[in-house]
Amino acid sequence: MNGSDSTPRHRQGMDYGESEDVQKVHAAIQREKQEPRVGLEPLSLWLIGIYALAVFFGGAYLGRFSGSFSGDSLDPGTVPTKSHGPGPGGGGQQPQQELSPAERGKKVFMANCAVCHQASGLGSQSQGYPPLAGSEITNGGSRRAAMVVMKGLQGPITVKGQKFGSAVMQPWESLGDQKVADVLTYERQEWGNHGGPVTKEQIAALRKELASHPGSFVEADLQAVPADANLSGGEEGASPPKPGEQAKPGAPPQGSPPPATPGAQPPKP
Repeated sequence: MNGSDSTPRHRQGMDYGESEDVQKVHAAIQREKQEPRVGLEPLSLWLIGIYALAVFFGGAYLGRFSGSFSGDSLDPGTVPTKSHGPGPGGGGQQPQQELSPAERGKKVFMANCAVCHQASGLGSQSQGYPPLAGSEITNGGSRRAAMVVMKGLQGPITVKGQKFGSAVMQPWESLGDQKVADVLTYERQEWGNHGGPVTKEQIAALRKELASHPGSFVEADLQAVPADANLSGGEEGASPPKPGEQAKPGAPPQGSPPPATPGAQPPKP
């Protein structure tokens, strides 16, 4: 028999005496989490180009059609209408016709006032909105109607013998002098009303007069004003003739100096 081999043999496989150190190394590795990558991907160059084109064309469109970002440019009441005439070949075009004050006032009324007073001007008894058609305030002097539009109205009011509730009308002086004058002209000449026109100069004078007024008017404030009181700053009922309309007999043409007074000396050159 062979004698025992004294050369030590190395055991193949894992040395289980070092398992504790291996577990510690693995635990340390598991604690080190990978950095998140969601949302950090670089943006595509194609997408950047599309965004740049959208911003460019959007800015160009706003610069071309924004009307200098003015509210008046978006108001249909200030845009003149075009009338197409039978020109040569059927495609002729006549000069633009300017809207009359009443026509401009109708647009302002439909955009701001018709919700309460209705397009027919009859108001709403159930909701407390008085009528404008046949109203003594609308058909009387222009001062009381202009006061209501400029500063608003609070509390009950009696119109055409009927008591209307406590519906509150907000002031509309923010519309500007021209629009207030136009809408008053429309209300005083529509639905069978017979009031005269109101001018921008009259509203401007009233605005200065009411600058220190604290708030809206009540019925007592309107009753304190004579029913036939008109606005100052212009002749009530005097309006320029429409395009194509002849001036009234005896009225001087527009742009001409007033007639000389008999006996008055001519102005020196």
